[in-house]
Amino acid sequence: MAQTIVFIIALAVIIQLWRRSGRRQRARFIDEYAFHPGVVNKFREVRPGLSSEQEELVFAALRDYFHLCNTAGRRMVSMPSQVVDDAWHAFILFTRAYQGFCRRAFGRFLHHTPAEAMQSPTQAGEGIKRAWRLACAHDGIDPKQPGSLPLLFAIDAQLNIPNGFYYTPNCQANPTRSDGSGTYCGSHVGCSSGCAGDSGSGSGGDSGGCGGGCGGD
Repeated sequence: MAQTIVFIIALAVIIQLWRRSGRRQRARFIDEYAFHPGVVNKFREVRPGLSSEQEELVFAALRDYFHLCNTAGRRMVSMPSQVVDDAWHAFILFTRAYQGFCRRAFGRFLHHTPAEAMQSPTQAGEGIKRAWRLACAHDGIDPKQPGSLPLLFAIDAQLNIPNGFYYTPNCQANPTRSDGSGTYCGSHVGCSSGCAGDSGSGSGGDSGGCGGGCGGD
């Protein structure tokens, strides 16, 4: 009996170490993956006004999103950025390259799921809260008391993306944007209160809003 218990524990430890090793290998692949120039050109058709440095930042943020999906396993992670979602769309158009990337990065195909197609009204909200927690952990930020925003949550405002998702780490201040819409409160994204993803323009001034649209699952 004792030998059986020891064997089960040892087997569980081996499986856990194997999973961690696989996740680290996938993370290394994501970091080192070179996007085809055609992907950047396709993205440029949608966002022609960005500089090369800004384009590099967008694709760095896309890598961050893929890291979140790798960490989350098969749990859905919503996309908190409109401009990064545009880059993801451009990548998906290169179907063979994207399929090969997914196989190496996640061990499966990462689907792009619009908020309207999600299984329940709360699924997008859960996905954006998961994205917030994982992005904060990735960037070393306290998700409940953020002094700054993770790149994925900051990039739309940083690049002044029209119809982007804008966030603020300060829930007391909810500034109004030039188009008359508000911003989403970062720390409230990760709270336990109800919150729904928005696949529209990203407007919504209440501090409990979440922002974000499609998700990867």
